[in-house]
Amino acid sequence: MNDLLELVVEQGASDLHCQVGQPPTLRLSGSMVPIEGPDLTAADTEKLMLSITPDAHQQGVKLQGGADFGFAYMEKARFRVSVLKAKGNYGLVLRQIPNRMFGLRDIGLPDKIRELLYRPRGLILVTGPTGSGKSTTLASMVNYINENRDGHIITIEDPIEYYHQHKRCIVTQREIGMDVPSFSEAIRRALRQDPDIILVGEMRDLETIEAAISAAETGHLVFGTLHTNGAAKTIDRVVDAFPANMKDMIRTQLASSVQAVISQVLCKKVGGGRIAGYEIMVNTTSIASLIRENKTFRINSDIQTGAALGMITMDTHLMSLVNRELIPPDEAVEKAQDPQVMREKLLAAGAVLKDL
Repeated sequence: MNDLLELVVEQGASDLHCQVGQPPTLRLSGSMVPIEGPDLTAADTEKLMLSITPDAHQQGVKLQGGADFGFAYMEKARFRVSVLKAKGNYGLVLRQIPNRMFGLRDIGLPDKIRELLYRPRGLILVTGPTGSGKSTTLASMVNYINENRDGHIITIEDPIEYYHQHKRCIVTQREIGMDVPSFSEAIRRALRQDPDIILVGEMRDLETIEAAISAAETGHLVFGTLHTNGAAKTIDRVVDAFPANMKDMIRTQLASSVQAVISQVLCKKVGGGRIAGYEIMVNTTSIASLIRENKTFRINSDIQTGAALGMITMDTHLMSLVNRELIPPDEAVEKAQDPQVMREKLLAAGAVLKDL
């Protein structure tokens, strides 16, 4: 396993896949690249699984068909590991977590975002599909707060990905299944631990969403993630998690507690590597009214006119990445929220696109 992990680090791969009947495979700049060599056997994947899976998780793999945990490879890298069973055989997917913290500018966030990180309370949501860099964005924000504000930061993760040192803040990092049984329970306990900032690794169920909103309303700055695309869809997803008789109340709570929604996708860069495309919504009096009145379909218009506050739509940001020759035009079409309109704009600008 060490040889494979060394190769992942050397190549800068984001993921390593180990499955029976296939050689170990790296994800490099978004593409799957098999490592030259023989296909893995069932004995190979079991040996690899046992070499890195803690005893506490091995029983879970056998009984429940999988386990997720963090794993450190010497001082070189950390990995988020997902062990699984498929067709009765073991498989592994390892996501590399960079050792160094990225600055907000390094990941492409505008300077206006910094202002949000000084707010004393409210909810900041970072959203996007799996593998879009949400954890990296959150870690960068937490690190900025840790370096520039006093306070107590509590992170609740499954598993812990980025390790934060105590700098200007005390940082308490709790792992689901090891330190606390669930996200919702961890948030409830956190409120008794004198927090200033709470990071919720995944708002995956009604109880967790409800607890996060409550924490944001009671004087804490709360960060959370959702697997949604775009600000309007994110608000709708939160509201839809609640029963019909609670939706109006939740809209009112969100209207006052949401500070910002940052949606992101990872795009292939020209020349290799990847770069994030962002949509940024900062709550205003107008947007709060749209949330309360269930008119989220109009949020996009407010984002388009909110550049002075740091707002930008996903498609506007993707177009700017194309104009700066950072991503290929076809990548912008693929990742756009409105691919047809994006295609028309690019063709009008003289871009060469693949045929549909």
